[in-house]
Amino acid sequence: MLAGSTKRSPRAVRRLLLAPLCLAGALAWAQTTTAPAPSRLDSRLDSRLEHLREVGRFAPAKALPELRELEAQARAAGLRTKTDFLFQFGLAKLSIGLKQEAYALGEELYAYGRAQKDNRAMAKGLLAKSYSTYDLNRLADSHRYAWEAERLADLSTDVPLQVTSAIASAQSHGEEGNFPPALAKMQEAVAIARRHNDPVTLVIALDSLANLYSQMKEYDRGFEALDEAFKLAEKSASPGRQATLKSTEFILASSTNQPQRGLRALLAALALQRQIDADSDIVYSLVNLSDSYLKEHNYSRTIDYGNQAIEAARRINDESSVATARINIGQAYMGMGRLAEGKRNFEAGLKHYEESENKPELQGVLIEYGAVLERAGDLQGAVKAYHRERALSNELFEKQRQKAIWELQEKYETDKKQRQIELLSRENLVKSTEIDNRRLQQRVWWLLALVFALSSIVVTLLYRKVRQANAQLEVKNLELKQQSSRDPLTALYNRRHFQEFMRTHMQVEKRGSGTSGEEIVGALFLLDIDHFKKVNDTYGHAAGDLVLKMIAENLREILRETDMIVRWGGEEFLAFLPAIPRSGVEEIARRLLVGITAQTIHYQGHAITVNVSIGFAPFPLSPGEHPLPWERAVNLVDMALYLAKAHGRNRAYGVRGFANFAQTSMEDIEQDLERAWRSGFVDLSIVLGSNHEAGAEAAH
Repeated sequence: MLAGSTKRSPRAVRRLLLAPLCLAGALAWAQTTTAPAPSRLDSRLDSRLEHLREVGRFAPAKALPELRELEAQARAAGLRTKTDFLFQFGLAKLSIGLKQEAYALGEELYAYGRAQKDNRAMAKGLLAKSYSTYDLNRLADSHRYAWEAERLADLSTDVPLQVTSAIASAQSHGEEGNFPPALAKMQEAVAIARRHNDPVTLVIALDSLANLYSQMKEYDRGFEALDEAFKLAEKSASPGRQATLKSTEFILASSTNQPQRGLRALLAALALQRQIDADSDIVYSLVNLSDSYLKEHNYSRTIDYGNQAIEAARRINDESSVATARINIGQAYMGMGRLAEGKRNFEAGLKHYEESENKPELQGVLIEYGAVLERAGDLQGAVKAYHRERALSNELFEKQRQKAIWELQEKYETDKKQRQIELLSRENLVKSTEIDNRRLQQRVWWLLALVFALSSIVVTLLYRKVRQANAQLEVKNLELKQQSSRDPLTALYNRRHFQEFMRTHMQVEKRGSGTSGEEIVGALFLLDIDHFKKVNDTYGHAAGDLVLKMIAENLREILRETDMIVRWGGEEFLAFLPAIPRSGVEEIARRLLVGITAQTIHYQGHAITVNVSIGFAPFPLSPGEHPLPWERAVNLVDMALYLAKAHGRNRAYGVRGFANFAQTSMEDIEQDLERAWRSGFVDLSIVLGSNHEAGAEAAH
C-alpha cells in the first residue's frame, strides 16, 4: 500500500509537491520581486526568514522553533514581511501534522489581508486554508479556497504566487476528475514561469505537470516534462529538488510497469532526503519502499522499511503514514504464513482509516484486506472483510442515489416555477386585453361584437394552452415517478422499488405445477461483478459504467420481461423470477454466468471482459413450517454469493433447501452459512462458470 492512499492518488502527489517546493522555492523568489522598499529592521528579519525557508523546505520540524522565536517581531513588521511569516509559519505547522493550528493561521492571514485590502496577503491566506482543509479531508472547501486564491493572485504583481496558485487550482480540478481545465491551468503555470525565466518556479511547475499527466495516464508526456525538470534541477545543485523529482519518477515508473526503475528512483530520493533531514519526505519514501518490496514478495525488506517508516512518521505525528506502514507489514507477515501477526498489524492500520471517516479510502483498504485474507486461506475472515466493504459500498451508493434524486427534484421544481410564471404572464395578458376591450366598447359601439369575438378567440386559445400545460405537467410527474424507481445509469429498477414491490407482493406457498406436472416456484438471483474495482482503476470509471450497462442489457436478454431485474448496489444486481420450474433454477444461473462472460466491451482500444459471482435460491424458502420473509431470503442469497466469491469467483452457489432443521436454527445458519452447509443443515448447489468444468455440482 503506497503512502497517502490505497494507491498513488492525486492526493498523495499533491501533498508531496506543495509542501517542499511551493512553500519554499517559489515564495523565496517572490520576496525579491516588486516589493516596496522594506525598513532596515524588516530587511534583517527577511534575511532570517529566507534562511528558515531553506531549512523548512524539507525539515520543517527544525525551522519551527526559530519561527516561534521570531513570531512577536514578525507580527509587528510591515505588510509584506508579516504576510510571508504567517504563511511560512502555518505551512511549517501543517508539515508536522498541526492541521487545525495551520488552518487558524490561514484564517488570520486572510482576515489581515482583507483589513489591509491587499490581494497578495488574501491569496496567501486562502492558499494556506486550502492546504490545511485538504489535509483535514475537506476537499470541497480546499478546492473553493484554491480557486479564489488564484483569482486574487492574478490581481497581484507577485508572479511566483500566480504560478503557485495556478498549480493549486489545477490540482483541485484534477482531484475532481475534471482534467481539461486542470491541464489548461497547469500549462498556464508553466507558461508564466517560462516568461519570467525563473528556473526554481519552472521546476515546480514542470514537476506538477508531470504528476498531472500521470493522473491522466498520459505517461510519455509526463516523462517529457520530468526530463526537462531534471535538467533544470541539476543546475541548481539542490538535493531537495532532485529528491522531489525522483519521487515523481517513481510514480511514473510504477504507473508504467517499470518496478525496477521505480525502486531505483525511490532509493535515490531517500538518500537525497536523508542528506537534508527532510523528515516528511523520508516517511513517504520509506512507506513506498515498503510497498514496492511487498509487490516483489520480498517480505523481510517490506517489514524493515515499514518499521523504519513507523518510527520516522511518529516523530512528525503522521498517523496516516503509520497506518499505511502497518498495513504493508501486515500483508508481509500474512505472505510469510504468520497469519495472526499479519492480521494484528493490518487491523491496527485499518483502525486509523475507520477513525478518520475517510470512507472511500476505507472501502479500498477493506477490499485489499479481503483479497489478502483470501490468498492466505482465511476464507471466513475474507468474507467478513467483504461484508464490511459491501456495507460501506451500499452506504456510499445510497448517498449518491439520494443526491441524484435531490438534483432531479430541484430541476423539476425549477421547471414548475417557470411554468407558473408563464401562466401568470398569460393571465396578465388576458386582463390587459379585457381592459382594452372595455375602452373600445365605450368609444366605438359598433366594434363591440368584433371585440367580443376576438376576446373569445383569445380566451379559447389560452384555455387550450393551459390544458396543454397541465397535460405536460402530468407527463412530467409520471416521468419523475418513473425516474424515482429506476437506476439512472442502467434503467433497471432500483432497490427502493423492489422493496416496495415485495412489501405488497402476495407470497403463495404453492405456486402450482406446469403443464408437465413439475412444481413452479419463484427464484432470487444476486450477482456481483468480479474484480470490478480493477476495471475502474485500469481503464477509468467510464469503462466501468459501460460494464454495468452491458450487464444490464444481458440480464434483459437472458431473463424474461415478466422477471424483475434490479440494480441492487454499486456493482450488484438482483433478479426476482416470479414463476419458474424448480429444475430450471440452476440452468438460469449457468446461463447468467456463461452469457455475461461471453460478452466483450471495446473501450479506447482495449477489449474488456468480466465474470460474475452469483448467489441464488428458490423463493419462498421454508426451513420450517413458515416461509422466510423476503428480507431474510435475500440475506441468505447474499451469503451464498460471498461463498462463491471466497471459493474462487466466476461461479454460483445456490440454497436448494434445508435438512435436519430441528437440530439447528435459522440464526445459526445465518451466522455461518458455510459451516451449516458442511454440517448437513443446508443443501447447496454449485454452478461453475465457462472457464471451469461445465455442469452443476450437488453439495450436501
